[in-house]
Amino acid sequence: MEITDVKIRKMLSEGRLRAVVSVTIDEALAVHDIKVVQGDERLFVAMPSRKDENGVFRDIIHPITPSARKLFEETILDAYDRQMAVIAAEEAENRLDSSAEEN
Repeated sequence: MEITDVKIRKMLSEGRLRAVVSVTIDEALAVHDIKVVQGDERLFVAMPSRKDENGVFRDIIHPITPSARKLFEETILDAYDRQMAVIAAEEAENRLDSSAEEN
């Protein structure tokens, strides 16, 4: 199995939810609504889920093996970190542009 694409669909800065992500597996299968969540100690990946009749959330899709889970988490969090770096660089550039315009 190879994750061939990761798309950050939505970035959030408030609350524990940080991003909503879609991944493509082997250029053949798309998985949407994967969440990047800020836990108490670190970011983690939450797979798409729905609430069952008892009000309990159940994953719709999830990795079966620890190695598959690790692949998903590392790939998704790496894409998230890269996107955060792009945003930080753009914000720094905008601050520089604003201070240059003020002078």
